[in-house]
Amino acid sequence: MTDSTGRRVTANLSLSLDGRYHGPGGPADFSMFAPYVTSEVARDQLTRIWEGATTALLGRGNAEGFLGYWPAVASDEHADPRDRGYAKWLVDTEKVVLSTTLTEAPWEHARVVNAPAADVVAELRAGGAGDILVNSSPSVIKPLLAADLIDRLYLMIFPEIAGDGQRLFDDGFPSTKWQLTHQETGTLGEIALVYDRVR
Repeated sequence: MTDSTGRRVTANLSLSLDGRYHGPGGPADFSMFAPYVTSEVARDQLTRIWEGATTALLGRGNAEGFLGYWPAVASDEHADPRDRGYAKWLVDTEKVVLSTTLTEAPWEHARVVNAPAADVVAELRAGGAGDILVNSSPSVIKPLLAADLIDRLYLMIFPEIAGDGQRLFDDGFPSTKWQLTHQETGTLGEIALVYDRVR
């Protein structure tokens, strides 16, 4: 469901079987995800997430981390076309970075906002067109789930149990219903899922 402007709020994230978005080594521990992120299914999901999006909503950590990786992919003629397509989109699209500490935007076509995620989404929905993609930023996804403001979830599930690390679905979220609109399984056991909020 979208509001009267037609702007849908979507979010993407990769998770372990036990629902964690990083491993026991802390926020930079993505070792359990590494074997799967370049699979055909994962790359197709990467394309799926940005095709209808015109705004990327990011937390500070991802905004800074992405800056160190994706611009080089955008200009790499040898990169997988799906990676390059996403990278070009990310470089060129409007980016809104939620941060309490940044004083200037780390990217071109970006602005820093120090405000609650729900308020920022309300502002973005008030104008413009196209999806607002919360781009792999749990610090933004969680408060939006808590406020029931996400319309679509793109999830990659990787067949590993992390055992420790931060979980996406915390206790205390409102009870909500979702419809599975896409499912694809890769040869390594990774699963791409797309869920739409039923309202």
